[in-house]
Amino acid sequence: MAGVGARAGAGLVLSKSGGDAAEYAAEVLGTLRGLAAKVGQTLSYVDGLVPEAQRESYEKALGKLRNAAPPSSLAAVRDVIEEELGAPVARLFASFDDEPFASASIGQVHRALLPDGRAVAVKVQHPGIALAIESDLKNAGIAEGLVATFAPKGVDPKAAYDEVAKRFREELDYELEAKHQRDFRAFHAGDPKISIPAVIDERSARRVLTTELSEGISLEQAMAASPDERRAWAETLWRFVFKGNLVFGMFNADPHPGNYLFRPDGGVTFLDFGCVQPIAHENLAPARAMHRSAIAHDEAAFAEAARTLLGTRGGEYETRAIAYVRRCFEPMFGSPFRLSREYTTSLFTELRQMKRLMWAKDGSFVMLPPSMLFLNRLQFGFYSVLARLDVSADYAAVERKFLSEAELL
Repeated sequence: MAGVGARAGAGLVLSKSGGDAAEYAAEVLGTLRGLAAKVGQTLSYVDGLVPEAQRESYEKALGKLRNAAPPSSLAAVRDVIEEELGAPVARLFASFDDEPFASASIGQVHRALLPDGRAVAVKVQHPGIALAIESDLKNAGIAEGLVATFAPKGVDPKAAYDEVAKRFREELDYELEAKHQRDFRAFHAGDPKISIPAVIDERSARRVLTTELSEGISLEQAMAASPDERRAWAETLWRFVFKGNLVFGMFNADPHPGNYLFRPDGGVTFLDFGCVQPIAHENLAPARAMHRSAIAHDEAAFAEAARTLLGTRGGEYETRAIAYVRRCFEPMFGSPFRLSREYTTSLFTELRQMKRLMWAKDGSFVMLPPSMLFLNRLQFGFYSVLARLDVSADYAAVERKFLSEAELL
């Protein structure tokens, strides 16, 4: 990690593009896997984390970590499958592709056929990854880097670390992920544009997760589609995220681009439910009120709901914090709205600038609750994905429809 930092730092200073440093960072972070690779994935697509001059180089190099991190050996993968499922791979599957079609920070995915002929995706944890992540979590330097990457200024560092650690430990439990996936699939059942692969329970365990095999194009391919296609996908993404948040009270807090497969009918297939967080009951009512008031363009009601959610107590911090949250809701107030990379980058820049309010002379600063940590990750990650689609969409109309159907409007 120190080597990556030194090399990348020199690259940022000496190179206009940072290309060599970016390639080196991708290689080392991918080899380290675990939490290091997760930081690399985040840097690859969240606007504002990397300086503008180096953004293209780092996005290109670190984008490999989303689906093509260094894989584990076939022998090691087969050992994990057989240990977890209690039978030889040849008996469990009619066929099993030796080469993974995706490999990320915690596991890799292989195509296979069940004995009844169904095509499936078999996600297998990298051997030893649980120990590696636990080691990362106990490493003060990596822990500090994680908090810096995922937490805004103003979150208690220890509480933020505890929240990060809890979520990443949960990602190692594929049985819990399977439950989340079944729950989200049931919640969105009946929506023709939202697809979530079914879990194959008899071929899943704590370190192996088998699901239906899904097809679709990547975000990079979707970016080249027509405006109408991109608009349909953007609205489907918005409905999945905010209907889950506001109606279901749960959100999938890992919005990186590799978790979406785009279909020609405007539908999206959603993958990876390892990092799911419930929304605290006391936060759900003000969150819903903020969205309702944004749809109605009621600035006063929005400010009051934001004040309740943030737990502010007047003064300079409250004024600036509510103004910042209002900026984040511009896609609703200004709907139809084109979510651009310039807009998402400006939000991140403004958040960084707000750190000075921690020392506001009027003592108005309020520590954010740790539950806001992954909402922050979702905010910037999800907006960065929508910015890649680069299209104007009526997000207020999307929310008005599902909130009315749930009798919450």
